[in-house]
Amino acid sequence: MQLELNKIAKDTNIFLKSFLKKQNKSPLIHPMSYGLFSGGKKIRSKVLVDVGKIFNVDYKKLIIVGAAIECIHSYSLIHDDLPCMDNDMLRRGKPSTHIKFGESTAVLAGNSLLTMAYEILSNDSLKISDEVKINLIKKISECSGHLGIAGGQYLDLSYEHKKVSKKKIIEMEIKKTGKLFSFCCTAPLIIKKRSDKEIKFFDNVGSELGLLFQIADDLIDHSGKSSTAGKKTKKDKKQGKATLISLLGHKNSIKYSNNLIKRLKNKINKYGPKSNDLINTLNFILNRKR
Repeated sequence: MQLELNKIAKDTNIFLKSFLKKQNKSPLIHPMSYGLFSGGKKIRSKVLVDVGKIFNVDYKKLIIVGAAIECIHSYSLIHDDLPCMDNDMLRRGKPSTHIKFGESTAVLAGNSLLTMAYEILSNDSLKISDEVKINLIKKISECSGHLGIAGGQYLDLSYEHKKVSKKKIIEMEIKKTGKLFSFCCTAPLIIKKRSDKEIKFFDNVGSELGLLFQIADDLIDHSGKSSTAGKKTKKDKKQGKATLISLLGHKNSIKYSNNLIKRLKNKINKYGPKSNDLINTLNFILNRKR
């Protein structure tokens, strides 16, 4: 598992560094690179490759799409860390982008990574039809904006220090985290022009997978060490965050996540041995150190 994660991370970074070298030089390239190459595990790209294997999608195409995903993810982290958002000074064991370069530069670097994702998906290096490129861009836009990451972050902030229902917390966490995983799960099917029904199935798988990831992340914040997590932990409770842990408690949240992964495995198992890598990734997500 770790070897494959390392390979995907290496190949994705090689593409991104090559893509950045071809860009017109600007002072923002340095802070963009700082946020982009900060040592993340590339779990989203791993999920993309796992689903791609089920449908026999070319690995090189998946790495290019994964590069766009990592740009979106890095943009969201840079913005989430800002003082007006979650006010995190550490990210992956290093000073957050706004601490290193200043708030205004961090905002602009994040914006630039967001738009660079669309540049990557529309680039000639991605050898797919223009129609498929448009469908990919449409889907990743939906997952990144007010219907996805941005909308989820808005709800996350607005729910602080409030009593929020389980349904609303789940909807928020699916938007904030699950929607980008939905893109990871549907992109290979969009490339292969699979049926709308099958794309919808994997869209839901991605949403639940992202929810699993967020619960695992919240569990790390609740009981993990800052040195292991690479960021300050035990912040959710101090900030009054609405999480399943704050609503259900630690033990019941673990039970919920265990039931969720069982449901996901049952859904994915119908694809037989080709789904083994994706199932291994699910186990890795749930059992990250906490």
